[in-house]
Amino acid sequence: MTNRIAFQGEPGAYSHEACRAARPGMEAMPCDSFEDVIAAVRSGQADQAMLPIENTTYGRVADIHRLLPESGLHILDEAFVRVRISLLGLPGSKVEDINTVRAHMVLLPQSASFLKLHGMRGIAAADSAGAAATLAKTKVSGEGVLASSLAGEIYGLDVLAEDVEDHGHNTTRFVIMGREADMSRRGEHGMMTTFVFEVRNIPAALYKAMGGFATNGVNMTKLESYMVDGSFSATRFYADIEGHPDDRNVQLALEELDYFCSTLDVIGVYPRDPARD
Repeated sequence: MTNRIAFQGEPGAYSHEACRAARPGMEAMPCDSFEDVIAAVRSGQADQAMLPIENTTYGRVADIHRLLPESGLHILDEAFVRVRISLLGLPGSKVEDINTVRAHMVLLPQSASFLKLHGMRGIAAADSAGAAATLAKTKVSGEGVLASSLAGEIYGLDVLAEDVEDHGHNTTRFVIMGREADMSRRGEHGMMTTFVFEVRNIPAALYKAMGGFATNGVNMTKLESYMVDGSFSATRFYADIEGHPDDRNVQLALEELDYFCSTLDVIGVYPRDPARD
């Protein structure tokens, strides 16, 4: 056991913040890409992976649904992290001193009202935490960064303003993955099961496959489709349901689904996060 949890991004990224919140006793390990995060866990460099799945403002995280089934890892937990955007500046600076702000391109429109109010010009950066690290080194006067407060703490920047986002509902859902599945747990707030499947090439296969969840009273909280290997004819579906595969109603629904599928792979059985409510 390394007691490390891997995440994508620079130290101070929102994924790093998620690691601190969900796994405070583990060392957070930064990686360049999602593929590197998965590889770190598979090779034993890290014990777990923190991967973002979706965001309430921007929807699905690109490529993640393709990577999860092929990762060889299993979902152990889910975590919901509110994205709180802070304006960071050099020590001693004030909001009125800032005229240019750098941030990842998805953060700039989320803080458009704040930037307009203070006459600040936004410049897109590859990574918000990376922009904070750069500012700490270059010490450019009049420049600020939109990032997490954690990034300010790590790189020695002052938090000049907090919660500068236009909307307070911006939340990212993460999954925590590991090498071994754990089907033994029962969460206090219920369980979730995540799986991917491809239906057989017969008329109304998807309609019939979904019928088992309705007739057995299983709540499906997510269903998304995506192409497989760039093919227009091969479509894979990613689904989240409430319940455990050992629950009789879930068992019956999955059996009915399997009958209409060419492939069906469960990639996670884990406690339901109360933040869903």
